[in-house]
Amino acid sequence: MTQSPPLQGLRVLEFAGLAPDYGATVLRLDRAHPKAHTANPPPPTGDQLTRRKSSICVNTKSADGIALIKKLVANVDVIIDPFRPGVLEKMGLDPAKVLLRLNPRVVVARMTGFRRDGKYKDMAGHDINYIAVSGVLSMLGRQGEKPYAPGNIVGDFGGGGAVCFTGILLALMQRERTGLGQVVEANMVDGSSFLASMPRFAQKLPTWGGERGTNMLDGGCPYYDTYETRDGQYMAVGALEPQFFAALIKGLELDVKQIKGDRLDKATWPQQKALYTQRFKQKTRAEWERIFDGTDACCTPVLTNPELEKDGFDQRPIVTLTSSPAFAVSEGEADGRSAAQGQGIGVEGSGWNSKGLRPGHDGEEVLAKWMGWNNGRHYSLKDGGLELLEVSPRSRL
Repeated sequence: MTQSPPLQGLRVLEFAGLAPDYGATVLRLDRAHPKAHTANPPPPTGDQLTRRKSSICVNTKSADGIALIKKLVANVDVIIDPFRPGVLEKMGLDPAKVLLRLNPRVVVARMTGFRRDGKYKDMAGHDINYIAVSGVLSMLGRQGEKPYAPGNIVGDFGGGGAVCFTGILLALMQRERTGLGQVVEANMVDGSSFLASMPRFAQKLPTWGGERGTNMLDGGCPYYDTYETRDGQYMAVGALEPQFFAALIKGLELDVKQIKGDRLDKATWPQQKALYTQRFKQKTRAEWERIFDGTDACCTPVLTNPELEKDGFDQRPIVTLTSSPAFAVSEGEADGRSAAQGQGIGVEGSGWNSKGLRPGHDGEEVLAKWMGWNNGRHYSLKDGGLELLEVSPRSRL
């Protein structure tokens, strides 16, 4: 029997945040907008991580807008704070002095780029800056070239979002034992540094002791690299172990004697790389796939997202819970799915496209479910944002 997703019933109030595929209801707080909560709502924000979220717009610069947020705090499990240090405090929403007093069970997750107590704490930054001061960026890139920033995967999503989510789960586990919430502080400097623990330690060893781009796993090793094929596409090679390397050489139809030495000897690496580069260029990617598919050569195609989407690759939840799977991502029938695919009918776009979230979208329905509130009785719309009505109109009569 399939159970509900593990976070079912949790209420999350976010100033920015995480996709609730594991069942939590997430209500995003957006800034006031002239068209919000009207028949002609504003366009979606730039945030693409909006699966299964709702939104309300709130006047955070008005006392009644802040009062509305405080009322909500007493009825939520998690609050997500993405601002620079001090912003919530200036709003009158200090996590320790206000939020936890309003709701001792709430988990307040604070996500910053730089450390909250570091020299950069008051500076603006982006993913590249956070991984730069963490030491991670210095390890990424080819030999003789400048450090290479891998999009915003390492800082924003790996060292940031994933680490913050882990902190939230740990705090919720602790709450099960103590009944008390707490403040969770995550930052992308420490998060990305943690993700890079293995190469950081390995820099003191031969494995990663050379300059950037000359080591086993950073593009220096010829049998752990990518190679262009005859049709301009690429194959990825990761044949580190002897038996896997033997299968690679066999598939390439090469003689190990052509290496002219021990494959592990870095002195042979430039010649090996030239050899494999020349060989892979002789066939198309499809031809190499037919040769290596089903083998232990650790040689696979470098597939692109447009290819995967065209071929019907189904986007799935990040992890499979066999008894209480997450909600499905790919659209389809609710019945007959495997636990790996998730439960339910999926979402529009199937994980390939996101239309974003319009400020104010479905948020009032969430307020009705969470709080039993109605517009005009418990709150009003003023200057594009919701504000609390401390005294209902009916009670004034």
